[in-house]
Amino acid sequence: MAILNKIRQRSLFLILVIAMALFSFVLADLFKNTDGFNSKSQNVIATINGEDIDRDDFMAKVENAQRQFGGSLTNTQAMNRVWDQEVSNAVMNAQYDALGLTVERDQMRDLLRLGLTNFEEFKNEDGIYDENKLNEFIANLKAISPETAILGGSPINYEAWTNYENNMAVTGKQQTYFNMVKAGISGTLAEGELDYKLENDKVDFKYVRIPYTSIADSTITVTKSDISNYINKNKSQYEIDESRDIRFVEFKEEASLEDETEIKNALIKLLEDREEYIEASKATETIVGFKNTTDNEGYLAANSAVKLFDDYMFKANLPVEHADSIWNLNKGELYGPYKNNNMFMISKVIDVKQIADSVKVRHILIPFAGAVQAAPDVVKTDAEAKATADSILNVVKTNRSKFKDLLVLSSDLVSNQNDGEIEFAYTAGMAPEFKAFSFDNKVRDIDVVKTDFGYHVIEILSQGNKQRAVKVGNLARVIEPSDATVDRIFNETSKFEIAVADKEFTEVVRESDYTIKPVSAIKTLDEAIPGLGSQRNIVRWIYEDGVTPGDIKRFNIQGGYAVVQLTAINKEGLMSTDKASVTALPAIRKEKKAALIKARLSGATLEDIAASESETVQTALAVTMKTPTISGAGSEPKVVGTAFGLTEGTMSKPIEGKTGVFVIQLTKLTPAAGLPNYQAAANRIGTAKATSVNTLLLEALKKAAKIEDNRAAFY
Repeated sequence: MAILNKIRQRSLFLILVIAMALFSFVLADLFKNTDGFNSKSQNVIATINGEDIDRDDFMAKVENAQRQFGGSLTNTQAMNRVWDQEVSNAVMNAQYDALGLTVERDQMRDLLRLGLTNFEEFKNEDGIYDENKLNEFIANLKAISPETAILGGSPINYEAWTNYENNMAVTGKQQTYFNMVKAGISGTLAEGELDYKLENDKVDFKYVRIPYTSIADSTITVTKSDISNYINKNKSQYEIDESRDIRFVEFKEEASLEDETEIKNALIKLLEDREEYIEASKATETIVGFKNTTDNEGYLAANSAVKLFDDYMFKANLPVEHADSIWNLNKGELYGPYKNNNMFMISKVIDVKQIADSVKVRHILIPFAGAVQAAPDVVKTDAEAKATADSILNVVKTNRSKFKDLLVLSSDLVSNQNDGEIEFAYTAGMAPEFKAFSFDNKVRDIDVVKTDFGYHVIEILSQGNKQRAVKVGNLARVIEPSDATVDRIFNETSKFEIAVADKEFTEVVRESDYTIKPVSAIKTLDEAIPGLGSQRNIVRWIYEDGVTPGDIKRFNIQGGYAVVQLTAINKEGLMSTDKASVTALPAIRKEKKAALIKARLSGATLEDIAASESETVQTALAVTMKTPTISGAGSEPKVVGTAFGLTEGTMSKPIEGKTGVFVIQLTKLTPAAGLPNYQAAANRIGTAKATSVNTLLLEALKKAAKIEDNRAAFY
């Protein structure tokens, strides 16, 4: 009690102490992360040429991109797609602003006309684009905003239309900008003449090649100093961005042999009838098995991982490894269990039928309002569309030659171009009712068939070869680990994680007989890790402040776990000698071999050199600078270039080629016949330059842009 009284007496003092402690904690955190004082760092995803990209706006665009692609893009993929667009917009807008480029009214009208000329909504009675129709449409959209109107079969509101116009304006400025650049690009007559000569000047020469393979790699010593010097001489090849290296051990939650046996046995039990006590009826009832059931669809819906595919299949559509076994079954017979696509299956032939493999029909489609792909101007009701189709049927039944004349009533514009005819295989994805009529009836049969697209007047023109087809029911169970197996994998992962905390990673891997997988050069915005797939959480961890080489962490992954160790932090700059050695070693060996070969070469003629090196004198004929390929040696531009610099009869000094050291002797130089004018060649060069502008110019602007990229802090 005395202690409590003292605390009460000093309560104000304690409150002040606690408040000061909390305040100092906040201050320490702010000083540790100075961005805490800068709200901009929390709201700006990037700065491009001084222009900030707002975080919320950027993230909204990423979410919209994911929605547009129906979830097929991961968050990181969508982010990168939006990022590329934002960078392109930023660098191009800077160019437009610097030049004062705008899209004026007349240019916008032309852009809209080009983009909308095929829309029926903007055509007059003569089928010609009418700008007045466009103006009326826009005025109506504005008046009914935010309600939508239909354009080209899709809904659109005034806001969406405004966005469309803005995008068209951007397109217009881009076209103007690139056209201005292209206008200043041409091929000169001198370039045309040079290109013509590079392609048509020819040389014949004799050569001796001493291949680098004539000296064993094991005889060449390459030191770290050699590699370091090579890196410094070839810096552009070895400049790298900041990255991380990791290694990991994966623990997969995979079904054991015991699990598979249990799954297979459970599947086999479902074949036979069994007695089962039913709580609801308080009685023992007989449950019919898959072998004897007549309700195959219902049985599979209740007991199988695969529902009944209620259609017939040809042999080619059955699982390849088991096709013969299933194909030879009679109706009611079974095959299995067998493995297929991570499942155990037992297949039952439910029915056998002779079916044509293909069919050719012609049809007239009468849609009704609300039918799939029905145009906005379709107003017929279901009953009215059927009445029209029935009327057409009565006419063509009486006189089939009228079929083509009545195609003007059909809404299927594609088949109308082929007299209404469609030819398709049995396995094609057609409307079920359309397909059933075409294959279940005889040639020359004609009738009205309703599908989701409307009412079809269908006539069967021909059918392909009839062959055996089977309807197969598959009783299937997914092969997956049991709870016991999942628990075992969890325990193994935990034991490994504990062990590597005290012992060297590779030592524990070796003792446990696991497989270690290294991954190098992971960038800060990477998402996928080879061997593990999309693992953004791992990438974020290895870039966290305070995570250093040697640190280890366990991650949940699809179907198991990965224990990951960060092995290296690679700073931006030149690659380390160890990493560079992969490509530097062969190049340095080649240089040293070339020096050895050149030092030992002797002989006044090619024949003397060939004899001393146990090689032969070879011949290259009609070689050009544009295609510097030497028969028997491959592409050797340096050697061919040297040949063009020699006079006939002279011999070169040793040349370090791609595949060996060459000594050549020019035997003949054949200059190309002069042309009276090189304008055609100059025009080709100009066209090639202009064609590359769109890609190369944008990439050059991006490279020159000053970009502060903060995406890694948010994704």
